[in-house]
Amino acid sequence: MTTFDAETDFKLVRAAALLDQDAANAGQLAQQILAANPGHLEAGLLLARACVRQQQLEQAVTILAALAEARPEQAMVRWELGRLLAEMGRRADATVMLEAAVGLEPRLAGAWRELSRLYAAAGDAPRCDAAYARYAALVPADAHLGDVVQALALGRKAHAERLLQGRLAASPQDADALYLLATLAGEREDFVRAAELLTECLRIEPGSARARFALASSLHAQQRPALVLPHLDRLLALDPRHREYRALLGSTLTILGDTARAIAIQRELAQEEPGNAFAWLSLGHALRANGDFDAAVAAYRQSVAARSSYGEAWFSLANMKTFRYTPADVAAMRSELQRTDLGDEDRWHLEFALGKAAEDDARYEESFTHYASGNRLRRSYVNYDSAAVAAQLLRSTDVYTPEFLAARQGWGCPAPDPIFVVGLPRSGSTLVEQILASHSSVEGTRELPDVPAFANELGARIAPPGEGCYPDSIRLLTAQQARAYGERYLSQTRPYRVRGAAHFVDKIPNNFVNTGFIHLMLPNARIIDVRRHPMACGFAGFKQLFKLGCWFSYSLEEIGHYYRAYTQLMAHFDRVLPGRVLRVHYERLVADPEAQVRRLLEYCRLPFEESCLRFHENRRVVQTASSEQVRLPIYTEALDHWRHYEPWLVPLRTALGDVVERYPDDL
Repeated sequence: MTTFDAETDFKLVRAAALLDQDAANAGQLAQQILAANPGHLEAGLLLARACVRQQQLEQAVTILAALAEARPEQAMVRWELGRLLAEMGRRADATVMLEAAVGLEPRLAGAWRELSRLYAAAGDAPRCDAAYARYAALVPADAHLGDVVQALALGRKAHAERLLQGRLAASPQDADALYLLATLAGEREDFVRAAELLTECLRIEPGSARARFALASSLHAQQRPALVLPHLDRLLALDPRHREYRALLGSTLTILGDTARAIAIQRELAQEEPGNAFAWLSLGHALRANGDFDAAVAAYRQSVAARSSYGEAWFSLANMKTFRYTPADVAAMRSELQRTDLGDEDRWHLEFALGKAAEDDARYEESFTHYASGNRLRRSYVNYDSAAVAAQLLRSTDVYTPEFLAARQGWGCPAPDPIFVVGLPRSGSTLVEQILASHSSVEGTRELPDVPAFANELGARIAPPGEGCYPDSIRLLTAQQARAYGERYLSQTRPYRVRGAAHFVDKIPNNFVNTGFIHLMLPNARIIDVRRHPMACGFAGFKQLFKLGCWFSYSLEEIGHYYRAYTQLMAHFDRVLPGRVLRVHYERLVADPEAQVRRLLEYCRLPFEESCLRFHENRRVVQTASSEQVRLPIYTEALDHWRHYEPWLVPLRTALGDVVERYPDDL
């Protein structure tokens, strides 16, 4: 029988204090206790720990195994032995021991965490996630980061970020710190950085559901739905009825064009919780993408009924373009805007919605006041340096010289499948996409994120520290890498080509910044630059509240500077790659559709088809702000609509400079 006395207790305390500084002496004290008290639990554990400190791992295993046999009721012994076996790479033995530990004591949080990692290493995702869920239920999230949590609660985000960076400098494997840092990156809409941090977080803790869901959400925000689905599949396997997981799945399927499944999921969520405004909003988005506009309006109205101050729901009605508010709607929005407790996000959405309502009633000064207020508030949340962005755009002119391009002639993947439609937002690019997608040999997809993702990858991975970022890092690209990027692009975009047509459209307007890169990796792809009158395009962007990405669009001056840099960059490519890019002027397309469509198809090496003139009959899924407009025949009313606002557009006109006079003949 084990005896306990003051001397034994004193030796234990002294041994524990020595463990980190003098493991050998700590072990000797533990052995003295065991000599007098065979089977003493605390002394046995301490001796094993002293052996571990001295890298005597096999001896520690022997001690713990004997202790486990002698004290079969002690979960802690099995926990210690399981953790040690895992560190030694004996995963199967470690798993058995840790499962025994949690069988004895289900509240042993650390054992569940270690089991989660062992299951992940064995490729058993369901058990990995289930074990981590048990751990997360036992340990308060971020408990060891109290100073960070307090700073966040007080709104001191910059201070919290500094604390987290300091924590990670000292403990790079702190998954909770990575998660919180990713959350801060996501809040400032740096979703690429957030995804990088969350990927590292999941490498450390592969069973973390909150990190996996946050990563899925970040990838969704980047419009990378094919990467979202595997994460959602895994999350839903763990918790099939989780509302947020199902909602994100519905939104992801909408992006992928699987609107039937998306609508079914979002409708189920809305019916389960009729008072959930977000559920009705998501259903409205899916219905709108499917072209069911009356049902979308009804869903948006249900969202507003659930929460009258929900600015995004009010704005979603305006964003349908063909929708008109009633006087009662306008009165309700004005009333909500007067609330002192209204959040900024709801406020800027309501400002844009009221701007659209006043515009439809030809109250242009009032309309502009609302648009300007909404943009000003939205701009205050964006970290954007207009001069730096313009300089970044124009760095491509230093990279893509005639000599540089001549030395790389013949590079890339020769496939002619992609047709890239580029330009500025609200330039008419969706119209051109819809015309092309109405051809029997061309498939319309969506705004594919692959080329921008490749550009980010080039800047982050190819360029060594100190050698610049994208586009400068293009200089380090090899012929093999250029071809690999082209082939990878075709592989990654294949899931969107459901019809299997010979060609497909990739319409991300801002891909104009990647014109040179596209040329290197896909030399036979078509590139179409859609351009609209700078004042018309600029104001159309100003009155359109973009969800994310168009950071230049919240200021008339910054829109003007961006438009100038865009035209300068594309003029450079006209010089160094003559004929490579086809320019389509929106006004000319509207004025003479048949001639311009024939020109467009000739450039794409496609025979003329009458269906391209009847593009509005194409019922494919369209997810941009122009989704309703491209389902109507071409109309000319919008060409000079900006002139109603001309008295208030002086900042835009000044920033554009001579670009206005040079359009369209010299641009």
